Amino acid sequence: MSAMHADTDTQSDADPRTVLILGSTGSIGTQALEVIRDNPGRFRVAGLAAGGSDPAALAAQALEFEVPVVAVAKGTATEDVQLALYAEAQKRGYASGEFRMPRLLAGPDAVLELIESSPADVVLNGVDGSRGLRPTLAALETGAQLALANKESLIAGGSLVLRKAAPGQLVPVDSEHSALAQCLLGNDEDDVDRLVLTASGGPFRGRGRAELAEVTVQEALAHPTWSMGNVVTINSATLVNKGLELIEAHLLFGIDYSRIDVVVHPQSIVHSMVTYTDGGTIAQASPPNMKIPIAMSLEWPRRVPGVAPRLTFDAAQEWTFEPVDDETFPAVELARSAGTAGGCLPAIYNAANEEALSAFVTGHLRFPEIVQTVGEVLAAADQWRAEPSDLDEIFAAEDWARSRARELAAGRKAE
Repeated sequence: MSAMHADTDTQSDADPRTVLILGSTGSIGTQALEVIRDNPGRFRVAGLAAGGSDPAALAAQALEFEVPVVAVAKGTATEDVQLALYAEAQKRGYASGEFRMPRLLAGPDAVLELIESSPADVVLNGVDGSRGLRPTLAALETGAQLALANKESLIAGGSLVLRKAAPGQLVPVDSEHSALAQCLLGNDEDDVDRLVLTASGGPFRGRGRAELAEVTVQEALAHPTWSMGNVVTINSATLVNKGLELIEAHLLFGIDYSRIDVVVHPQSIVHSMVTYTDGGTIAQASPPNMKIPIAMSLEWPRRVPGVAPRLTFDAAQEWTFEPVDDETFPAVELARSAGTAGGCLPAIYNAANEEALSAFVTGHLRFPEIVQTVGEVLAAADQWRAEPSDLDEIFAAEDWARSRARELAAGRKAE
């Protein structure tokens, strides 16, 4: 049974939904707050969590949305955030005592304390990487709807996350999985033939493998259609992001890997499709704008009016689709293999990639060597094929994968 299904229970329009935003100063978090700002009375921010690297942005968010509690993962950033809050208050012209200072939580477990102590209708997990796994599990434990932008936590946590999630509790934020969820609404899962994930192809679509050896970090960050954080953007360039989304789709919707296709759609207008057993296909199309899936995740399954510009059809346009070049971009089939094998291999795929991507950014690996390194780590991961029994086992697998990826990167730099 899939982790995602159409849960049509909703709150009344007069009752604003309370939202915790984890990763509030990142790309997803800031866009979520823009949606909330544009819809006064529909949502109320119950708390914010951030790493602490941008205290001024966090302070501005906390005061604008009158947030009662703020969590900062970097314990040493507490004083910086406090000073930023006072500076922001002065900028807004507040006299002493005219504004309420939010309660500050700090340290590596601050986000967990925020989740446990601040009841909310929705927890939006926009934390980067597999460090979002503990917050994912903590949010599910509270019974809140989990708007999941942190796909890595589902991929790493796998069956542990699915066992914790109640039916309809897990709502995807990724545009592709939000599109699939929308295409599945009102249809019987037994009628589903295939899921079709679309990929933009990234900035290097059409290039051969030999042409990628000398690409720079800045070139990898030049995505043709989407504005995203640096990690997701580089993952899109390697197509690792689409590999992660393939695993995520299998886990969210319970569809076998053999029935999930990936196609390149450079215009990024059709975000994904579902083909049904009668031969019909339903597609979700909209401009490449993350506010639509973010708003859907906050109000699921209802829509928030006016979130983004609509498509227009008063001028000729083309929507094209083409197969993935698996020889040049092997990341998708590598993910399919890891997901099919199961166990801790999806977590290893993600952890090895995070380490290899970091090595690319710091000049220790060339661009094609990112996915090559991931493949070599997976090839050596026979001891991690069993299903993990707890978090410690997942974290041990990730630590092994990161260590092995670092060794391989160091070896390549020495060549």
